[in-house]
Amino acid sequence: MEISENQLKKLYYTIGEVSVMFNVNPSLIRFWEKEFTIIQPKKNKKGNRLFTPKDIINFNKIYHLVKEQGFTLDGAKNALKNKINIEEISVPPITDEKEQSIDCENLIKTLENVKSKLTKLRI
Repeated sequence: MEISENQLKKLYYTIGEVSVMFNVNPSLIRFWEKEFTIIQPKKNKKGNRLFTPKDIINFNKIYHLVKEQGFTLDGAKNALKNKINIEEISVPPITDEKEQSIDCENLIKTLENVKSKLTKLRI
């Protein structure tokens, strides 16, 4: 799911609006708010959370790492802390058997690169 700041027109979004954007339960948003310090919604007098576009962009990063890339919460925290470019570790799909033999060397190099980045996250 890609959300850019240009798509976010309002100054503040409710937790219900954010949950609809990402198709998740509001409880997950509250949980991630506690787990990740980069999500810091404002609260009104009633205690309702009001998310800024920056909060939503940060939530999108976490969502991408955890739900789409399969990171654990600790792995996502480390990736955000170390500002690792997640796109660098994506492996391009192999579509053809002829391409498969040609791309084997590139695939091995890519996997070794992924392994070294994951090892760095572990430390």
